[in-house]
Amino acid sequence: MLPDADGFEICKYLKKQEKYAQIPVVMLTAKADETDKVLGLELGADDYVTKPFSTRELIARVKAVLRRKVQKEEEKIVIGDILTIDLKRFEVVVEKRKVELTSTEFKILQLLSSKQGWVFSRDNILQYLWGHEKTVVDRTVDVHVRHLREKLGKAAYLVKNIRGVGYKIEA
Repeated sequence: MLPDADGFEICKYLKKQEKYAQIPVVMLTAKADETDKVLGLELGADDYVTKPFSTRELIARVKAVLRRKVQKEEEKIVIGDILTIDLKRFEVVVEKRKVELTSTEFKILQLLSSKQGWVFSRDNILQYLWGHEKTVVDRTVDVHVRHLREKLGKAAYLVKNIRGVGYKIEA
């Protein structure tokens, strides 16, 4: 019932496009028939809210959808359409080619990708890797990141050095 298009068609379009498929969709509508609700959910909507609804209910439903989205994302992280990190299988794929990483390299990649765009200092990375168990110099991180970049090949550009601070991952 949108002015220029049908909401069902927009939802179907978004879910078929690879770059939009992961975007959560909450349909807000006056169409309250069971068939409309079922159709919206079958076309890929993550929730279907009919009028009238309260603001508090809508906020709670959006938060629930986002929680489910975060849980799904925890399994696989895709960065820049070139790099996929499967956290459950400890696998990294660059352009459909599996990359073998050491556990330390994988943990660094996992940390950096957990908050894309955030800068992690060398100390943050060392703390994440070993806590207070090992005494190592912060330049150890540089060596691991260099090896990680070599193994990532074409995706190496995603791991950026912030001079004097640390590292971040960014598409």
